[in-house]
Amino acid sequence: MSEERTRAPWPPAPAELAGQELQLFARAPRARSFDLPDEAHEAARRARSLGDFDDTFVPTVDERMLDVYARAKNPDDPIELRDLWLGRVEHELGRHAHRPSLAERWRAATLRRQVHPSEVLTSRATVRFIKELFNWFFRDDLYGELRSDDHIILSSGSVDEQAWGLPEALKDCVRFALERDWYGYSDSCGRRPAREAVAMYENARIDGAVYTADNVALTMGGTFAISALADFILSGAPREGAPVLCGIPNYPPLVESIARRRNVELVPLPSRAGHTSLEPLIAALTPRTPLVLLQTVANPTGAAVSDADLGRLIGAASPSTMIVLDECHEWLGPLGRCSQRRAATNVIRVFSASKTWSAPGLKIGWFLADAGFMADYYEYASTTFGGPPSFFYTLVEVLARMERWLITGVTEPGAAEVDEFERSYGLDRAQLSIAYERYRTERRARQDALQTLRDASIGRLARASARVISPRCSINLAVELPGWNDSYRCFRDLLRQSRVAVFPGILTFCFSGGIVRVTTARQWHDLSSAIARLEAQLGLPGGR
Repeated sequence: MSEERTRAPWPPAPAELAGQELQLFARAPRARSFDLPDEAHEAARRARSLGDFDDTFVPTVDERMLDVYARAKNPDDPIELRDLWLGRVEHELGRHAHRPSLAERWRAATLRRQVHPSEVLTSRATVRFIKELFNWFFRDDLYGELRSDDHIILSSGSVDEQAWGLPEALKDCVRFALERDWYGYSDSCGRRPAREAVAMYENARIDGAVYTADNVALTMGGTFAISALADFILSGAPREGAPVLCGIPNYPPLVESIARRRNVELVPLPSRAGHTSLEPLIAALTPRTPLVLLQTVANPTGAAVSDADLGRLIGAASPSTMIVLDECHEWLGPLGRCSQRRAATNVIRVFSASKTWSAPGLKIGWFLADAGFMADYYEYASTTFGGPPSFFYTLVEVLARMERWLITGVTEPGAAEVDEFERSYGLDRAQLSIAYERYRTERRARQDALQTLRDASIGRLARASARVISPRCSINLAVELPGWNDSYRCFRDLLRQSRVAVFPGILTFCFSGGIVRVTTARQWHDLSSAIARLEAQLGLPGGR
């Protein structure tokens, strides 16, 4: 038995807290206001009246991508590939270049070979190249040499937490845990009552699911969870076996965490009318495929996987093929109950508080899997990192219970809802009712405001002749701006010309064209100012 399970139970039993009067929600949480100006609402109304958008997106490997591999001395060297890509951008920037040595390296490169798109999609170097370019974007460009206080950042991929942050009821959970000194050792998969609350919440989301605490592991966020799962599932297996299939677009740290342990095949997934097609992924499956990584809502397009397609993928996969679903972007859209197929024994569902609750820095999440898988994972977790931060267990438990009540139509907690919590919380019905009502009010107001901001951004950008791929979910927009055929070059030009930072599509494995990602969850005055700056530049393709 592991050390964590032999220690005294955590948190302390009520008898150990005798004489203490600490109560959860003793001070009623205030509901934060998310009022937007009339200008934002009017822009959103105009966008909704524009009708359908051309929201077809087909990720391909274009000639510019192939050209980098064709010129590399060693196409298996990801650093050389990165430097050639950046060198071409610096060369094309001319007098606006910042790194002449990289530009000269590109000019000195000559064609050495023919390259086929399939070679790019199956090369180990490709995943690392994109991850290194991802690192360069943040470390060396956006927050490095090119940083300026007058930039407006639309490239973060997350909600502006100072404007749209954690609901006040959940903040109270953190304060309560701090006051009670609840940050000791715990179970390596997380405290059981919090896991039970997550299981009940997920059962309310999935038709016919029968999750229990034994199906749940609390984690340190989504990126950590997928890295840990890749390590647990793939360690010890031969690297040269059948490759892991990773649908793209995707997030580089997730794919790199898998590629470190097993060969990877990147599978481009087209989307249309807000839905991602899984046909290429199904076609690529073999009985020996060890693992599939799939974002149920794609970053950056916001296109969602349908339950019908997901059911076909799960049905086509071998029972030994683990299907890891990254559900972290699955919010801010028309989502209902999900199919029971998501609870299949070879499916692992990963969720994070980073997007939905604007808390990327807290590193909170969970995943759900078969109980047998989870029993084995427990030993891995206990050996590798001990367990997730116990400080946040109260937050996770309250979050999961209140979200379940929203789904199941609870308007006011009664005695049964109070009894879901241990007596150590000191809750009574009146306190819980006030906290839940304010959580519900804040949660809905926040969602309405973020959707308004997204709609307003769609309308403003479309009016400025950008092609906006209208998302079904997410706070992000995939945007094609006229005149650019390279998304990193587009980022550099716009940052210089308009002092607005967008996120290059190449950093999500969009290997063609000038598609960039715009994050709309910003305060309106910043978002409106940024789009106004972009509107002033969109008639000048590529800065020429």
